[in-house]
Amino acid sequence: MDRYLVQQEFHEVLGLIRQSRQKVFSQANTALIDLYWHIGQMISHKVQHASWGKGVVTELAHFIAQNDPEIKGFSDKNLWRMKQFFETYQSDKNLWDLLKKLPWTHNTIIFSRCKTAEERQHYLKVVISNQLTKRELERQIDSSHFERSMVSAKLSPLVRELRPGIEDAFKDSYVLEFLGLPAGHTENHLQKALVRHMKQFIDQSNY
Repeated sequence: MDRYLVQQEFHEVLGLIRQSRQKVFSQANTALIDLYWHIGQMISHKVQHASWGKGVVTELAHFIAQNDPEIKGFSDKNLWRMKQFFETYQSDKNLWDLLKKLPWTHNTIIFSRCKTAEERQHYLKVVISNQLTKRELERQIDSSHFERSMVSAKLSPLVRELRPGIEDAFKDSYVLEFLGLPAGHTENHLQKALVRHMKQFIDQSNY
C-alpha cells in the first residue's frame, strides 16, 4: 500500500468533512442572524408603540429561560442588542447579505462601535475578506482602519510621492504645534493626534 497515496486520500476525506462543517455553520449562522433580526424587529415595534417597556423585555428573557432552559443567548441584554441590530440596519438592507456572513459577536461589535453606514459597511467587508477573528476586528477598529483607509483614498498622487519624507515632517515644530503635541511627544501621542485629525478631515470633506 502506498502510504503517501493513502495520506492524500485521508486529506481529501478531511477536506470534505471541513467543507460540510463550514456549510452547516454558514446555514446555521444565517438562520440565527435572521432570527435575531425578526426578534429585534418585534421588540422595536412593541417599544415604539409603547406596548412594551424595559421591564417587559426582562420578563421575556426570564420567560424563555424558565420555559426552555436549554435555549441560550436570549438574556435581556442580548434582546436589547437584537433591537439595536434591527434599528441600525433597517434602512440599509443592501448590507443584509454581508450581515448574514458574520457571526453574531462580530455583528454586535460593528453596529455598537461604528457610527455611520459607510463605516459599518467597511468593517463588514474587511472581516469577510480577511476572515478576521473577534479580537482582530476589535484591533482594526481601535487602530482606526476605516479612517486611515478613507484618508489614503483621498490623498493626491503628489502627497503619495512625498510619503518617503513624511517622518521628517513630524519633526517640524509647526507640525507638532498643529497636531497639539508636546515637544517630547511619544509615538502614542502622535498616533492619537493623527487619528483625531483624520476624523476631522473626513467629516469636513463629507460636507
